[in-house]
Amino acid sequence: MTAQLEQKAEGARVTGRQPRSSKQNSRKGDRNTERRFATWWWFTPALLALVLIHYAPSAIGGFFAFTNWKGLGKWKFVGWENFAAIADGGPTTTALINTFIIGISFVVLTNVLGLLLALGLNRTVKSRNVIRTLIFAPVVLSSLATSYIWKFIFEQDGPLNEFLRSIGLESLQRTWLGDPSTVLPAIIIVMVWQNVGLVMVMYLAGLATVSPELEEAASLDGASLWQRFNYVVLPAIMPSVVIAMTLMLINGLRVFDQIQALTGGGPYGASETLAVTIYKETFVMGRFGFGAALALVMSVIIIILTVAQRLLLRTSSKG
Repeated sequence: MTAQLEQKAEGARVTGRQPRSSKQNSRKGDRNTERRFATWWWFTPALLALVLIHYAPSAIGGFFAFTNWKGLGKWKFVGWENFAAIADGGPTTTALINTFIIGISFVVLTNVLGLLLALGLNRTVKSRNVIRTLIFAPVVLSSLATSYIWKFIFEQDGPLNEFLRSIGLESLQRTWLGDPSTVLPAIIIVMVWQNVGLVMVMYLAGLATVSPELEEAASLDGASLWQRFNYVVLPAIMPSVVIAMTLMLINGLRVFDQIQALTGGGPYGASETLAVTIYKETFVMGRFGFGAALALVMSVIIIILTVAQRLLLRTSSKG
């Protein structure tokens, strides 16, 4: 009798657990479904906006790169004619060379100067917060506004030449933006001045993750300043290096505002870049198809160089 009661009680317990377990699984599945739905619900508007604002116009521009569209009226497919015209050279070759010179110089100078400033203003300087603010201030200014200020500085009778004259260096006076030999360095100076503060902040964020105790331990072990930087600091800030170099490479290769405000591509095309050439071919000459093809070429170049840079930095960081 006792055995039968125990069996019934055990059966009741077993049958009582099964419905509770199935209900819990059902509730858990409902929660997971709700989470997925909520995630997609909040994500979908941003995705649609990205597609409509960025990818759809890019796809349309890529389509018209294979046409002879003039901006208005009818058009027809011309195949690879626009790209063949780009490959023929001429002003496009000069613009491509200028783009690479500006882009590479911009990446190197902003990252080297930004890293040096970040290292110098990381911990020891008492007034470092004020200096950081002053260096970062140009970043928040309009590119056109700063370019017009620098255009005034570089003028023939501007502050720079007046300063050189006042210290007896008249021989160094130049028409800085009108001389083909000095126009690119002048533009690079303006770009670096405005963006070095942003790179400095990126490296300061990376340096904040470096443990002072680890640096002190390396110093006690006899490591030199360069060894501490190379083996302790640099591996810790490598994510900041990758981000800073990638952003500066993209900004350097697609520069437009500063050149348009300072020189408009002159003198005689000496400062013209791909972005300026795209603007002139599209909106000045009315060759929308050719301009779209040139924009597609520039996009492909930027993507290839960015991916190659990321892979190179990743390989060097692992090594």
